[in-house]
Amino acid sequence: MDLKTLQALPKVELHCHLDGSLSLKAIRQLAKMAQIPVPESDQALAQLTQVQEPIANLGEYLEKFDFVAPLLQTKAALKLAAFDVLEQAAAENVQYIEIRFAPAFSLDQGLSLGETIAAVIDGLKQGEAAFGIHSNLLVCGMRQLDNAANIAAFKAAVPYLHQGLGGVDFAGNEADFPPADLKPAIAYARTQGLPLTLHAGECHCAHNIYESIHLGATRIGHGTALYEQPDLAAYIKAHHACLELCLTSNLQTKAVTNIADYPYDLIRQNQLQACINTDNRTVSNTTLTKEYALFQKYFQTSAATFLQFNLDGIAAAFCAPALKAQLTRQFKAAYQALS
Repeated sequence: MDLKTLQALPKVELHCHLDGSLSLKAIRQLAKMAQIPVPESDQALAQLTQVQEPIANLGEYLEKFDFVAPLLQTKAALKLAAFDVLEQAAAENVQYIEIRFAPAFSLDQGLSLGETIAAVIDGLKQGEAAFGIHSNLLVCGMRQLDNAANIAAFKAAVPYLHQGLGGVDFAGNEADFPPADLKPAIAYARTQGLPLTLHAGECHCAHNIYESIHLGATRIGHGTALYEQPDLAAYIKAHHACLELCLTSNLQTKAVTNIADYPYDLIRQNQLQACINTDNRTVSNTTLTKEYALFQKYFQTSAATFLQFNLDGIAAAFCAPALKAQLTRQFKAAYQALS
């Protein structure tokens, strides 16, 4: 399939970071609102917001988020950011998307945790109305923060569950802050009925995948280190956990050193649930269409397999059963029409 056909395919995305996915146009608007100067040329602005390959590791990749953080400190900025990412997603026929962000990084100008969450949900609702897309928000705890701070973020999220909020996640430096460090905050989230996805296996640490599922995650962000411990596939399958695949990002951060190490064959051979995602559209300079093209290029992924990835994503999505049923019908019909 050519890029135009891939772009037209209906898609689901479950792993997309708000602050890593702002268009350059939105970054300019946000910088103007914040009275922060930015370079005049898009090329120079991209140097500040996109990784310039090669990079050494995930830590260097995460440094790109520092530029955007000061731009997301007001309700208006957060609304605009959420709207912008939905606009990008709708342009490539993403029909359902979960966007994640860390409220703790938007408190510098006096917003409360709850106000940041409400503002992003407002932006998502505006985007849904404008573009006919479905969405939910995921609130990220951050591994480098203490459990009290992360519990506070999750507590602020609880009133929005099923009101624009789908669930919670933990992001950040996985190598230095393993899942065991997060137990109190994860336990709190589970007692509140907050669906849980966890970044795991992004840093050559396959045991974190096991630990994350053991702690209650029903989805795993990345899961790339599965290739280092293939016997984990049986555990993942037994627990019906869905892997949120982010190929471009994983190659950039050296989560896999080359495409031969990527666990695609393990996933397909073991019939693991998985879906395709961008991770960070801007930081990684990618789109979901580009990700599909890479899967087609490297793994000869067929339309039938793309459909299965999307059906897996729908099944694992943190949304209402009625919406899942609706999306499942729509996707099956759309992909059947292709053949």
